[in-house]
Amino acid sequence: MTFTADSAQNFFPDISNYSTQKSSAVTSAIAVLKSLNVDEQLALLWFIHTEVGYSITPVATGPARLHLVAGLLNQIKLMSDEEQLQVMRDLIAQKNTQISRSYGILSNNTKLAFWYELSELMVQGIMILIPTGNELSQQGKEAIKALKNLGFAQKITVLRKVITDMGVNPFIE
Repeated sequence: MTFTADSAQNFFPDISNYSTQKSSAVTSAIAVLKSLNVDEQLALLWFIHTEVGYSITPVATGPARLHLVAGLLNQIKLMSDEEQLQVMRDLIAQKNTQISRSYGILSNNTKLAFWYELSELMVQGIMILIPTGNELSQQGKEAIKALKNLGFAQKITVLRKVITDMGVNPFIE
């Protein structure tokens, strides 16, 4: 017997829905995360980072990309804690600031490298930590639950989508 996609569906009737189910879970998690207030979005980004961030290595993001974000990160490092936190909030809220515009023109992988390096600076105590002490709203708790139910690759997909949508691209109206 020849094994084809059609014959596989006879043995595994839900196989055609597998990709759709995975996509739906990711889309739903992204929608819930983006519906939260900015500080809760930051807290959930930190949660995702603690879940998968250490699996995103500088090698994966690329040494050239790290060079591209170094100037931007150095600029942020010189700011006060409150200003650093405001930069992160502005990126999420897509406020039209100089840093949001600089971030907005970066490639998707470079944006991933930016947040990887930013989180490493937080862990080292060089950058302000994302506030996590506040009680999450019910929506925030639902978002955490949705993220916990995702597989590793799905969490990476959520992280990439949220990070790439941040900032302001001055070349797009």
